[in-house]
Amino acid sequence: METKSASFWLALMLVVLFPLMNFVDSKCLLFNFGDSNSDTGGLTAGLGLYLGPPAGRTFFNRTTGRFCDGRLYIDFICEGLEINFLSHYLESSGPDFTDGVNFAVAGAATTTTAVPFPLSTQVLQFLHFKNKTRELRPQGRGSLIGEEEFRDAVYSFDIGQNDISIGFSNNLTYQQVVETFPDSISRIKNAVISIIENRGRKIWIYNTGPLGCLPQTLALRKKDNSTLDPLGCLADYNNAAMAFNALLDLLCHDLRSQYDNVIIVCTDMYAIKYDLFANHTKYGFEHPLMACCGHGGPPYNYRNLMTCGQPTATACPIGTRAVSWDGVHYTEAANEIIASKILSASYSTPQIKLSCLWTNTTMECNKSYHQCRDQRAGS
Repeated sequence: METKSASFWLALMLVVLFPLMNFVDSKCLLFNFGDSNSDTGGLTAGLGLYLGPPAGRTFFNRTTGRFCDGRLYIDFICEGLEINFLSHYLESSGPDFTDGVNFAVAGAATTTTAVPFPLSTQVLQFLHFKNKTRELRPQGRGSLIGEEEFRDAVYSFDIGQNDISIGFSNNLTYQQVVETFPDSISRIKNAVISIIENRGRKIWIYNTGPLGCLPQTLALRKKDNSTLDPLGCLADYNNAAMAFNALLDLLCHDLRSQYDNVIIVCTDMYAIKYDLFANHTKYGFEHPLMACCGHGGPPYNYRNLMTCGQPTATACPIGTRAVSWDGVHYTEAANEIIASKILSASYSTPQIKLSCLWTNTTMECNKSYHQCRDQRAGS
């Protein structure tokens, strides 16, 4: 009798605890590809560069390789998802890949530039990481990320800004710049498909922001005959970004049609960032077109070769509410707002929250995704 009772309770414990064990062992990871908007130290680690003060002066109180006074939007996303900040793939000392890996590198584009880490290379680095993990896992070494965790991970892409800016920097006309976009979009497509073909099932794509509102762009590229939009931003640059994003929207639609079993969410980063400039007083920002850290004062506080980090540059007082940190990148205060809007799903198509992809209710998340997608298609 006692034996039967013990067997009953043992069986009951297994029924109750086994699903919980699976829940603990199975978690969602984040693998990120992109440029300086989400680079958590790749350029400094990869090229051995030093990004000195005042970068990192808030929150970290030290330099971290981030082109920001503190946290990037991807850091706030990690906080919102209650995971560790992503270590960079290229970081050799003390990386923590518990919750994913960051492959984004400042200056990167979809094609090779002066920075030797284009999108295609970042994807190859991921594949190397995955294969090496698979090789070391049986030995109890490496990241120990499992095959199911690679499959259930979220793969985010935030790249394209440098593709646009490089064209203008090479003195191409607006039309010539726009004509380069199909190749850029094709390279993004190839990168996403490569992830999908390697069992990635959750893709998150960000479009590019309003380049014409960046203080660097305005300080270096604005001419007497330049057309400005109502906010004072360079119209050609913003129109080019919107043209790029229109092609990216088509790519997202095509990928959803081609891969029905893959979740593909696209977030309108342009709208999120443009809102910071258009409604800066709503968020308490002052002088939205002026860099916090730079040289020259109003209207843009940006001068070439006297940029943030140089002895000739100075930073605005700590606590100042600014949109732009150094004329190119956003401040921690702006990044916090950007991340909150990303996490809200209000700017995403379909409108499914990133946190939904982070839970173990994958079946429910897939159902919600397809309902949102089908509703949008029918509207």
